[in-house]
Amino acid sequence: MTKIDQFRQLQKEGKVNDKVLFRPILMQFACEYIGRNYAEFASDYNILVEANLRCMDDFNLDMLGLISDPYRETSAFGAKIKYIPNGVPRCLDLIVNSIDDVKNLKNPDVYKADRTSDRIKAGKILSRKTQGNIPIIGWIEGPLAEACDLTGIENMLMQLMIYPDFVNRLMDKCMQTAKDFAKAQIDAGCEIIGMGDAVCSQIDTETYNTYIRDRHHEIINYIHDLGGSVKLHICGNTNHLLPSYTGFKLDILDLDWQVDIKHARSVLGNDVIFAGNINPVLVQNKTKDEVFEACKVLVEKHKNERFILSAACEITPLTSAENLKAMSEASVL
Repeated sequence: MTKIDQFRQLQKEGKVNDKVLFRPILMQFACEYIGRNYAEFASDYNILVEANLRCMDDFNLDMLGLISDPYRETSAFGAKIKYIPNGVPRCLDLIVNSIDDVKNLKNPDVYKADRTSDRIKAGKILSRKTQGNIPIIGWIEGPLAEACDLTGIENMLMQLMIYPDFVNRLMDKCMQTAKDFAKAQIDAGCEIIGMGDAVCSQIDTETYNTYIRDRHHEIINYIHDLGGSVKLHICGNTNHLLPSYTGFKLDILDLDWQVDIKHARSVLGNDVIFAGNINPVLVQNKTKDEVFEACKVLVEKHKNERFILSAACEITPLTSAENLKAMSEASVL
């Protein structure tokens, strides 16, 4: 059975017989593992592909991913990006500073913009090299996250309170580009589209329901209509948002360590796959035996559910290869 068959079996039947699937979020760890730096990983699809394939082989990953940083779409919209050898790329300018900037903002062609086309190329190559036998997770920014990237997080959070027209116009444009980018990645061979909107953990439930929930739902439905699956990533404490996800028909939901999986299951039911939720600091700082035991406890507790073993968020670059291998070994039943 191929890894993509295992994923589809998990979706359909609720479990995979001999293991739980293992998919940690790997970015800086992955590029440094193959002796490259973050600037290369974020700017060159060949490096991103090489890092994913090496980690798949060495850590028995059950899924691969195109995630690298939050500024793919931001760059496509026209913002200037600086690559950092040992850190996440930086956005050098906020291109939306007024309602007129919002009105004049043009949705980019994701095939022509350098950074979005780079991710699309990575999806094509990973799909070809794996012969369609492993799920590939594309990635888009959620509407609030992308709006924050374009206008600044402080400004956007303030506008949520005082300027609905600004908020709605900007997020509608972000949502259109998210759809365009999702479709391009699905066409490139991605089975799953991850949508990152982590800043949502910092807003209250009423604000989320007023401005974000329906937009998330629309994007999820759009991806489903294209034949793709959806992985929603909102890290941090999202206990207050869980009831708002009902009705989304999510395929995968990432849960951070602050969220109890049993509680999330009681709110969202048995159909969604939960991915998580070992604290990445624990994975970094504990011994390999301690990491194995912590992961094994989680696996034993949720092995008969729709569950993917992962850290609560990105595996840190200071994590040892031995500790990541311990996580992988714990996924085998």
